[in-house]
Amino acid sequence: MKVSVVIPAYNEEGYIEKCLTSVTDQKDSADEIIVVNNNSTDKTELIAKKFGARIINEKIQGMTPARNRGFNSARYEIIARCDADTVVPKDWIKRIKDNFKKGDIDALTGPVFFNDSEILKSTSTIPADLAWKSFRLIAKGKKYLIGPNMAITKKIWTQVKNIVEADDKKVHEDMDLSLKIAKVGGRIGYDPALIVGISARRLREHPESFFLEYPVRVVKTFLANNRK
Repeated sequence: MKVSVVIPAYNEEGYIEKCLTSVTDQKDSADEIIVVNNNSTDKTELIAKKFGARIINEKIQGMTPARNRGFNSARYEIIARCDADTVVPKDWIKRIKDNFKKGDIDALTGPVFFNDSEILKSTSTIPADLAWKSFRLIAKGKKYLIGPNMAITKKIWTQVKNIVEADDKKVHEDMDLSLKIAKVGGRIGYDPALIVGISARRLREHPESFFLEYPVRVVKTFLANNRK
């Protein structure tokens, strides 16, 4: 079983080195690491090249176009994804493989915690876990993927890549992907021990996104998927 790791990135010179250090320092190595350079104007691409990552350029701005380009470019049967400010544990890829080897899932996710906030660091995996269960209830039992910590099979991506929403402003891209996987009969697994650290920078810099924009897009995501 081979794993491609996809990392969308836009001006991430302050974070991507830590991310790639963690992705390359694994018990089981990734078979390829793809950094999708989404019009970066800083040293993101230069840093990624130092780690041997394959650089893919995506000119259409946004997480969804960057993610899609990376997933479409992946060579191997499992596509793992994290964000450029994610730090993964040493057993991240091994645990992903172990989950898929059971043969009963098409996608996988796990909780996240804020690893650069002393206030949120020790407690944030708890609300992340509760959020996953809450959204499952809202989505009538369907499970959803957490963007910075997910993996899917290339096979299920092939089935949904032409039906996922392309506009970031209309949906949460990870939730939309989850609902599309469910729509085609795919199964999403959740491993509570598959924990990664992410930056709290968006919460610090743009709290309105978390408390206003993000909840609105949650509703938009479910409405968009219920109409189709």
